Amino acid sequence: MRALRRLIAGFSLLACAVPAAAQELNLYSSRHYDSDRALYDAFTRETGIRVRLIEGDADQLIERIRNEGANSPADVFITVDAARLARAAGAGVLQPFRSQSVEQRVPAGLRDADGMWFAVSQRARVVMYDKEKGAPQGLARYEDLADPKFRGQICARSAAHPYNVSLAASILAADGPEKTEEWARGVVANMARPPQGGDRDQFRAIPAGQCGLAIANTYYLAGIGASERAEDKALFARIGVVFPNQAPGDRGAHVNISGAGLVKTAPNRDAAARFLEFLVTDKAQEMFALGNMEYPAVAEAPLHPALRSLGAFRGEPVEASRTNAHAAQALQIMQRAGWR
Repeated sequence: MRALRRLIAGFSLLACAVPAAAQELNLYSSRHYDSDRALYDAFTRETGIRVRLIEGDADQLIERIRNEGANSPADVFITVDAARLARAAGAGVLQPFRSQSVEQRVPAGLRDADGMWFAVSQRARVVMYDKEKGAPQGLARYEDLADPKFRGQICARSAAHPYNVSLAASILAADGPEKTEEWARGVVANMARPPQGGDRDQFRAIPAGQCGLAIANTYYLAGIGASERAEDKALFARIGVVFPNQAPGDRGAHVNISGAGLVKTAPNRDAAARFLEFLVTDKAQEMFALGNMEYPAVAEAPLHPALRSLGAFRGEPVEASRTNAHAAQALQIMQRAGWR
């Protein structure tokens, strides 16, 4: 009997000694950055909660969670693009998450009003130009990209990419379908070449003489500026940035976000809550800002010097549901205009 009691006591001690690392969090993410993995490792070191990462296309992950139903192992969903966050909420795969720390640190304009998601980082979609040739005259708004004075100058990636769909959706919301179609046709007429490649390919084409203006996201350019390679530093020094729609009363530069939400059927809700709150801590926000050259969601977080050197700007309010509601029509308009 004494031996049995010792055995039971031993099992009790073992149970108490199980490290917090035995806890697990299942993260479904469409972000594919080394800096994110470093962030997850930092969370595990701090909390003992292991992050099991499942990566994929955002829409495919949303559909996967829906198909898995009540048995889905997903705890947290992270994606790039506000429209896809709204799509996830609309698909019923997220549940409200209320957190004092999230609500105190993330501005209301970067959070869903119903608590379905919140931003963890931001990136601005801007117009880039060749500093050696000077800032483009008469280009202060996205709408100006359709002006015939810029004929044969614009480089842009495919219309179907979420970055361009969200930009066009914001123009559609602001200007209506007729003016948006005029804009899209004007941009296509002003293209220096058929849409191709990614954002980096657009501004790399400027010093190569293939185009004079490029539509691209800030974090791609800032990433070049953070490089130690001489050719990258030279490219960064040569590229200038226009933050459009900055005049008083105008809507501001188009901003898209990466955001996170709590999955409706999360089996590890406590671990998920700790992770979501970790994403807005000083440590995590600094890793987003310095590791991937993104604008943080928390205002006090530091910026990488390369990103700061691009200048300050006022961003357009993020309205994910509105962007998602206009996305399909915006893409149809661009494609009808010949933007492939």
